[in-house]
Amino acid sequence: MGATFGLLLQEVVAAFPPIEGLVVSVDGDRLYLDLTEKEGAQPGQELTVFRKGEVFRHPMTHKPLGRFEEILGYAQVQRVLPRFSEAAFIPVPNAPAVRAEDGVRITRGRIKVAVVPTVDLTKLKADLRRVPFMLALGLEQTKRFQAVDPSAVQELFLSHRTRVEELLVRPEKAVALGKTLEVAGWLVPVLLDRRGATYLDVTWISAVTGTPLFSRRMVLTRADAATDQRFPWEPRPED
Repeated sequence: MGATFGLLLQEVVAAFPPIEGLVVSVDGDRLYLDLTEKEGAQPGQELTVFRKGEVFRHPMTHKPLGRFEEILGYAQVQRVLPRFSEAAFIPVPNAPAVRAEDGVRITRGRIKVAVVPTVDLTKLKADLRRVPFMLALGLEQTKRFQAVDPSAVQELFLSHRTRVEELLVRPEKAVALGKTLEVAGWLVPVLLDRRGATYLDVTWISAVTGTPLFSRRMVLTRADAATDQRFPWEPRPED
């Protein structure tokens, strides 16, 4: 894994700190949360909104083991202010209305993600087949994510006759295919040119709501650099 890929993946990991907080106020489809930058909140995050229910106990000892929870929907963080965060609320069908004191969280468990084949928007005609495998491996090695085998992801798209680009513009497609793989999100790598430089952009799309939540970008080659530059996934030339 190249150092540049590692830095990019660190930024993706940083978007998913295990955090938990409360809804402090509801205004229509807007939620205000008691989470700030200090707790790890940042724009583009998608938190599960839940309500705690009755205590459940051990069947033999009757010792309290926890509480039942009901999923109410999802909070997509849009602004992080010094004392609170503002989020858009995406309700789950037939769930009770959200209210103050309901909980929000990003799970502490490993997040299941699917990395799709790379979209090439350049004229370089580079061999990009290794990119999703390198990204998936890198995500696994962070211990924060569980990545689906990219071969299985590619086979799913082929069997459904679906183009990767559709995930970016058709939320219902991202949700439907996400249910098949049982993932929380999609990572979409895109190779693109900007002002003579080549970049790798990765966009995280929620497999729960189909919404593109955030993008991270790294420069691969610069316009003023030598012409013999390699991409991070290309093997080194033999002596």
